[in-house]
Amino acid sequence: MAVTHVFQRATVTRIVKETADAYTFVLSPHETPFGYRAGQYATFQVHVDGEDLYRSYSMSSAPETDDELMTTVKRVPGGKVSNWLLDNVAEGDELVMTRAAGIFCLQESTAPLLAFSGGSGITPILSLAKSALATTDRNVRLLCADRDAAAAIFEDTLAELAARYPGRLSVQRRRDTEDGLLDAAAVSAFVGPDTDADCYVCGPTGFMDVVRSAWAGPGRLFIEDFDTATTPAADAAGDAATDTEVSGTVTICMGRKKETVPRVARETLLESARRAGLTPPFSCEAGNCGTCIAQITEGTATMLNNTVLDDDEVADGLILTCQGIPQGGSITIEYE
Repeated sequence: MAVTHVFQRATVTRIVKETADAYTFVLSPHETPFGYRAGQYATFQVHVDGEDLYRSYSMSSAPETDDELMTTVKRVPGGKVSNWLLDNVAEGDELVMTRAAGIFCLQESTAPLLAFSGGSGITPILSLAKSALATTDRNVRLLCADRDAAAAIFEDTLAELAARYPGRLSVQRRRDTEDGLLDAAAVSAFVGPDTDADCYVCGPTGFMDVVRSAWAGPGRLFIEDFDTATTPAADAAGDAATDTEVSGTVTICMGRKKETVPRVARETLLESARRAGLTPPFSCEAGNCGTCIAQITEGTATMLNNTVLDDDEVADGLILTCQGIPQGGSITIEYE
């Protein structure tokens, strides 16, 4: 049985130009309902210069407040997918996307919510803020850092949201050209007395590192950096994959192609498929996005990490190939 639900098509119903270099794509998925949580993302597949490319973009909408599904994309130097989307996609076009994934989601709490965003990192932060304001009584404070005023995404949207929730939402704007890059002193000043808050951070790596190093707690810190968390399942899979000698084969079916290679110890199914000369779909390679899902039709495997598939799907034989380590003898997997 091939995987049929990993990718789906969505029609672009509207395009909102947030800034000169950032567009919001309003999407109408063909498979409904499209379930997601605030802060999650979907992985998009585009065909550029004869190559299938995959990139993940966060939702800027929130299911509790928005009737439309929205994702916001910013142009980046050398960004093949981001720049192609901004330059080529028009209203009425169709995009190919996965279902929602990711664990950068609103956690149950009564503590204040603080958030630091850098550039397009405001996208999931906006989604989280909408959800928190609509479903809780928590106060929300955002620090949004941008290169300059022209680069600030969602300025009007956040102003309208603050007006809708007076006394509960405050937004501090920071411009690199005027205020300099964010530093530890600025982080501490913004946090102030709310050290017990839940703090969410999304932005460039250097920006997130500054917040991470300056955050003293005791409140919780959540970083959207796609790091693979160590879990008991990952430890168990790692223990099971310590043998240096294995037997059997890995067979990969992709469309009309079928390739078989000998098993290699501790090699993931995705790595085996590449070694077989195939070009399977992938994106995060951390077990977070679901782009690489395949169906096991013979054999068994254990995943190092999985934040996408539920227990029933795993029981049905679905596997994240970037995290799947074969167990026992031979195994056969089939991509959509």
